[in-house]
Amino acid sequence: MAIIRNPSAAGRFYPRFKGELLDTIHENFVNSSFGLSHDLNLTTDNNGGDRKVLGGVSPHAGYMYSGSATAHTIQEVFGQKVPDTVIILGTQHTGYYEIGIMKEGAWKTPFGTLDIDTDLAIQLLKESKVVKEDDSAFNGFPHGREHNIEVQIPFIQYAATKAQKSVKILPIKIGKMNQNVLETLGKDIASVLDSNNNKDIAIIASSDMTHYQPQNPRNPKEEILQIQHKRDEAVMEAFEQFNWQKTLEKATDTSVCGPQCIATLMIIGKEMGYTTAKKLQYYTSYEKIGGTGPSDYSVGYFSGIISR
Repeated sequence: MAIIRNPSAAGRFYPRFKGELLDTIHENFVNSSFGLSHDLNLTTDNNGGDRKVLGGVSPHAGYMYSGSATAHTIQEVFGQKVPDTVIILGTQHTGYYEIGIMKEGAWKTPFGTLDIDTDLAIQLLKESKVVKEDDSAFNGFPHGREHNIEVQIPFIQYAATKAQKSVKILPIKIGKMNQNVLETLGKDIASVLDSNNNKDIAIIASSDMTHYQPQNPRNPKEEILQIQHKRDEAVMEAFEQFNWQKTLEKATDTSVCGPQCIATLMIIGKEMGYTTAKKLQYYTSYEKIGGTGPSDYSVGYFSGIISR
């Protein structure tokens, strides 16, 4: 029997009830300060033409903090063409150090279920020696409580519903940081994508940016602007240079929590002939809650895309 991966982040990172979740995602899109100032906009023919945006970086915090940055990525990934399948490159917070995928089953959220693209999973398992089938990477204790892939899924469902199209997913948890392994993984995924000429596939890389604890939490604004912003700017500058090695290096110099996901997305893009890496949005949780007053913790949120 195929596994249904039940939500573990509903009620914590995003609302557990469908109506409230729908309203929350909509609010993140239309937010005029951090979002798009409008709802998700799909082209009239949202299945036409070649894919111009391979994929993007999307954060994975609570929606009240990071959701507006995710909205920018979803708009670009889905706006011109709604994919058949979304590969979600996930990091780990629970001590998983392999590269694992779920080969079959579905992921459930308050919006319902999204099926896993089993055919694509089988192709990748045949192609790659660094990827393994591992349901335990996503289900049960301790890895079933991991949120970073799950929080991407309601946004994908939101877009798929607007497009009135069935979309599948392929979750890949990347627990390795070695450059050679990541390069192999990226090339393997690119090879599988190149062989799927009749299937449109996009990629989301799940990562938050620098996690910063101000030394002066009563008056943290200058620290956040001068230290946290500059650390993240170094990563985003390397991203826009489309230099995956430099991006990985700069990200691992600070507390970015999905540098391997960002780097793998960039490697895939390079291998497939994509030419541009572009920043869409960046802000911190401190700025999202007002940007004034005390704060003992601030996290950066970045939206960026790989395109032709």
